[in-house]
Amino acid sequence: MSLLVVGVSHRSAPVSVLERASLATDTQIKLLQDSLAAEPATEAAVLATCNRIELYADVDKFHAGVAELSTLLAQHSGVGLEELTPYLYVHYEDRAVHHLFSVACGLDSMVVGEGQILGQIKDALALGQELHTAGRLLNDLFQQALRVGKRAHSETGIDRAGQSLVTFGLEQLAAGTAVDAWAKKKRALVIGAGSMSSLAAATLARVGVDEIVIANRTAARADRLVQILTEPGSTGVLARAVDMSALADELTRADVVVSCTGATGLVLTAAAVEAALHSRTTRLALLDLAMPRDIDGAVHRLGGVRFVDIESLAEASADAPMATDVDQVRTIVSDEVAAFGAAQRAAHITPTVVALRAMAADVVSSEVARLEGRLPGLDDKQRAEITRTVRRVVDKLLHAPTVRVKQLAGEPGGAGYADALRELFDLDPQTVAAVSRADLNDTDGVGRGRV
Repeated sequence: MSLLVVGVSHRSAPVSVLERASLATDTQIKLLQDSLAAEPATEAAVLATCNRIELYADVDKFHAGVAELSTLLAQHSGVGLEELTPYLYVHYEDRAVHHLFSVACGLDSMVVGEGQILGQIKDALALGQELHTAGRLLNDLFQQALRVGKRAHSETGIDRAGQSLVTFGLEQLAAGTAVDAWAKKKRALVIGAGSMSSLAAATLARVGVDEIVIANRTAARADRLVQILTEPGSTGVLARAVDMSALADELTRADVVVSCTGATGLVLTAAAVEAALHSRTTRLALLDLAMPRDIDGAVHRLGGVRFVDIESLAEASADAPMATDVDQVRTIVSDEVAAFGAAQRAAHITPTVVALRAMAADVVSSEVARLEGRLPGLDDKQRAEITRTVRRVVDKLLHAPTVRVKQLAGEPGGAGYADALRELFDLDPQTVAAVSRADLNDTDGVGRGRV
């Protein structure tokens, strides 16, 4: 395993850099394709969220891989390599596994313990599978990360250590008041209909706002979200969809606005918000969860506005108390990293063991055929018994060493056992490689089915 991750996140870079380094979906696709075309990488996956951009790859050369992946991130993010480099971090092999598992558990999130990252990891894996850039290693890695994240949330109280960005943002807007009490009788405007906006709408409905208006560039997606919010058995909130051209009117009616679109420019300017304030007598609460930002930061200077964005959330969460459950999650992560490494090392020797058994089977078949030539008088029953006996002898001779070599290969530094086995039995490298390719194709297919 030569897993490499190169990335930038809210922990390594200021929000101003993250805003410019965000990746749209079509850009992520191009990044993956170019990463696979680069010589050091044989697999690639990209995890892009509001607060991080990380490129994962299986590489055959560490330094060349770091240089290539860093360059590709800079090219596709639009931030120059010289400016981006000071904020990049690099993790390799077990440290890369540890990093992704920590991310999946919410330990590396802006709000510790938030669970939305699991959906984003799942989306990253699905994209890599769709484009066939995620092979056996990344399939195994990302699917195990999802399982580790779910385990952390089910076995510990990590959820108590933090909330989703939406919930945390609403708490900041409520400014010490219970969110349920603050939200009562309020009208909410949600701009966007993607995953984060959908989460925002669902959260607003759950905390008890009276009405939710969805504004989105694609009417069908806005209508679908409204349908979900108002379907029988849901919260019973009033919801409707409007066109983006209706934003100015809706701003005069809304009490709280949550925006998270994929726009590259501002969706709400300070001038637009100021114009809406002239028609209102109550304060306007604005929550911007987009990266790059949707709402002009200058709105914080306007009277009658309470404004919270990604940057202010980062500052507020830095002072949030850490739950004792975080230590339990860290233990889970460490145990799972060790188990994953052992499984990968053990899997590395499997093609060699399979090739060895195939060679033994060929020897048995050849010797049985030669015996038949020397003893043509054998009947079918005798021939079958001799064949079974020879196979049992070979199986018993190979059983202990192959089981033991798999155990040894799973230990740190055990990768050399596969090489030793190939040398001792003079196994054809092409045969071993053929088994590896067959195993990769099978694993990749199974992986796609599991997601």
